[in-house]
Amino acid sequence: MIEIENLQKYFLEDTVFVTAHAAERFRQRGIRISDIRNAVNSGEIIEQYPEDYPYPSCLILGRTVLGEIIHAVLSDEGNSSRIITAYFPDSDKWSEDFKTRR
Repeated sequence: MIEIENLQKYFLEDTVFVTAHAAERFRQRGIRISDIRNAVNSGEIIEQYPEDYPYPSCLILGRTVLGEIIHAVLSDEGNSSRIITAYFPDSDKWSEDFKTRR
């Protein structure tokens, strides 16, 4: 099970990586790495994906630097993390608190 404290530590150690594809999607969505860092530092893990390949990952609910609700999926690779995706959740697909899928 992924612990959010480990993901926070990876940000402090500068061992969080982003693929070129993910970086392009963030740009399209108006999301910055600082928004994802803020979400990890202030948010909570709402889903775990232990079977993800090649590393387990989790869904984090947090807030951007400007206070907007954001979801981010990050892996835990043992000594580092990879940002898989991040997006602004759709209220039609999520409950009012953005923690549960409709």
